[in-house]
Formats: sequence, C-alpha cells, structure tokens
Amino acid sequence: MKKTVLKEYAKLIVCCGVNVQKGQEVMVYADLDQPEFVQMVVEEAYKAKARKVIVEWNYQPLSKIHVRYQSVKTLGEVPEWQKARRQHMVDTVPCRIHLISEDPDGLKGMNIAKMAKGRQLSYPILKPYADQLEGKQQWCIAAVPGAAWARKVFPGMRTSQAIEKLWEAILSTSRVTDDPIGAWEKHNEDLRKRCDYLNSLGIESLHYTADNGTDLTVGMIPEARFCGGEERSTQGICFNPNIPTEECFISPMKGKAEGIVYSTKPLSYQGQVIDNFYIRFENGKAVEAKAEQGEELLNTMLSMDEGAAYLGECALVPQQSPICQSGLLFYNTLFDENAACHLAMGMGYVDTIENYHEKSLEDCRALGINDSMIHEDFMIGCDSLNIDATTCDGRVVPIFRAGNWAF
Repeated sequence: MKKTVLKEYAKLIVCCGVNVQKGQEVMVYADLDQPEFVQMVVEEAYKAKARKVIVEWNYQPLSKIHVRYQSVKTLGEVPEWQKARRQHMVDTVPCRIHLISEDPDGLKGMNIAKMAKGRQLSYPILKPYADQLEGKQQWCIAAVPGAAWARKVFPGMRTSQAIEKLWEAILSTSRVTDDPIGAWEKHNEDLRKRCDYLNSLGIESLHYTADNGTDLTVGMIPEARFCGGEERSTQGICFNPNIPTEECFISPMKGKAEGIVYSTKPLSYQGQVIDNFYIRFENGKAVEAKAEQGEELLNTMLSMDEGAAYLGECALVPQQSPICQSGLLFYNTLFDENAACHLAMGMGYVDTIENYHEKSLEDCRALGINDSMIHEDFMIGCDSLNIDATTCDGRVVPIFRAGNWAF
C-alpha cells in the first residue's frame, strides 16, 4: 500500500478519530503486525501537538503462554506499578488509540476458564480507575492488517497479497478517500440526522423479528438517546470512537428483554470464534445460549459477572452499509458489527443518557444502564430482519424492513 495513502489514514485516526489536542498525552495500543504504520500514527500525534505518545505492544502467543504457566492468583494480581499507571491516566486523561490486527483464531486452545478467573480477580481492582475516566477520554479503535487475519479473510492467497487486499478493504470501508476528513464530516451528518429522527419518536421498545427465528423485544430507557458517529467527551472535545462505523446505537433498559435472537455472523471473542448461536432472554437476562461452534466459550462470556448476561447496546446498521456490500466476512467485530444490526452483552454506554455529563456514573446506572466487565457485540442483521418501535404514545413505527432502514 502506498505510504501517502497510509499517512492519510494515520492522520484521519489522529485528527478525526481521537482529535488530539495540544498538550495531551496519547496511548497507542497495537499488535506487532504493522510497526511502520504505528510509527506514522505516533508522528501524526506529535504533529497534532501531543505532549507525549506512549506505545504498548501486544502479542497473542505471549498471552497464551502467560495463561498456561501463571497461576490464577498471579493472573489476577494488579501490582502497585500498574495501579500507579492507572492513576496517572485518571490524572492526565490521555487519548487512547487501539490499532487492532489480531488473528481471529490466535488464542485457540487457551484455557478460557482460567483466563476468565484471572480477569474476575483483577476487575474489581481496576474498575474504580475506569469509572473515573468514563466519558472523559477521547478514544478510537481502528484496524491494520495482520498476516494471520489477512489469510483468514482471503484464504488461498499468498500472505503478501492477502495483506494488500485487507489494506484495500480497511481503507475503503474507513472512507480513506481523496479527502478522508471531509468524507467523515458528511458521514457524521447523515448518522446525526438518522439519530435525530429516532430520538424524536419517543421509543419505548424495539421488536426484532426475522425468518431465522429471531423474535425479541427490548425495552428502552426513557432518558436514553440514539447516538452515532461523532461523540463529545465531558471535556467538550469531539471524536470518532470507531473507524469505520455505520451504526446508530442506544443502551437499553437493564432487565427489559424478552424472547430469542439468532446470530448471523461469527463472533470473535478472546481470540476464538463462536458461530451459529442463539441467546434466549427472560426478564432481560440471558437464560439459555447454544452454539454450533464455541458454546462453552459463549457461556463463559455470559457468566463473567452478573451484568454479562444482560444487554448493554442495541445498534442499527443497514444491509446497504459499505461493509456489508463489500461481501467480506472480516472475522473482526469492528467491521462485522458495522455490516449488520447487532446487540452487545455486558456494559452499557452512559453517554447515551441525555445530558449524561451533568449526572454521576451512579445516576446513569440507576436509570437502567447495565454495568459489567465485558462489552461484546454480536451480529443479528440479515435480509429478513424487521424492527418495529413501539412509542410512548402507543404507536408502532417501522424502523427496519428487510434488513434496511424503513425511513
């Protein structure tokens, strides 16, 4: 891929993604797949007047080794230096850039139960730091090709050819055109208009039906609103948390979900694939989950904590989205969730509450925002998906018909 194009992508992530402000610190999280591109991102951050840029590298094989040889107690430890680092983040509120490229099957064979127990031990220690940063940070998740990921998406190709094809797909769906920032301004405006319409309806619940058996009703929080595209931190800074994005999303009322929903795309969770699954809800809670592939992993995910079995997000994405129209299965949630309507298990978004910056975190959760250590999206969109909204004044308004917007 041409360096000039990649530099435009790096600038888009820095200036439109996290929107680095003069004097801010920036954290970049990346795998070892594209160090040259990471260098471009770091340089663009400094050009945007970042005070300091710190890169933290990840490598899936090491994660597997750590889980294999460490005890559960050691996996769950949070040493003092890590607490000090988290406190530094609370004090400085850095921008966060996540460049994902991991192998969808990279953690296959890892002891998931052991990993989960370690996370469950460390989460209560780390949670207070995360809570203090809720809504304050600018953050952005974007993607770069990894060799194993590229081969998964384009099987049968030479690795170099597959990486190039994956670059093309990432840049195209991320709107890296002749004027990427201008393209994103136009895209954000379209998403904003759709959210405005949805918010004008006064939606009380959403009813999902599809030919595959999906029949699910999800209740909404009266104070919640649909969001999409550009967001604004409590510091008043606009940023785009996902590149790419096609969704209008909302966090539903915890405890209000009834029925069954079927997945329509594989879910890559903790470096392993869960496929062809369904989840059944009663009183808002997932009470049954079956999968043709990865059923044990699915149920481990749903039992990570009390909130993991409840919904945290309802997201609307038309089948006409560029990612869906590409015809590619990315085996990566950032892309596959933007190819189809999806739901998320676990933590809800407090910034979907109207005037959330004037409320405490506790106030938002008291209104019905779910709290959990996980937030995992799974895709439910298909060509037969219909969604109807029941409004507070008793109307039934079509939102989706045959997988696309009904307005």
